[in-house]
Amino acid sequence: MEDGSSDIKVNIGDVVYSKAGRDKNRYFIVVWLKGEYAGLCDGDLRKTDKPKKKKVKHIKGMNYNSEFVRDKILSLEKVTNSELRRGLAEFKEESGIRNEG
Repeated sequence: MEDGSSDIKVNIGDVVYSKAGRDKNRYFIVVWLKGEYAGLCDGDLRKTDKPKKKKVKHIKGMNYNSEFVRDKILSLEKVTNSELRRGLAEFKEESGIRNEG
């Protein structure tokens, strides 16, 4: 029996959609990966100083990578909350998604 999680691939800088939990239906950017967990931030509800630790099987990749955020993280530079918000805003604008509440 397949659980659907075997083909989930996310990378640092990817925009993801939360499928479960209190943050369900929100968009985040992946700031770290460790095993089956990802660290998620949106610069608003989840800020850079306290990323949300979430199982990868509870998120959905949106086929969009915020290259600016990814490059800063991979070069070990600090990403600001406003940069995360900007990355999510660019994704939403390109995808035609309206902001949630």
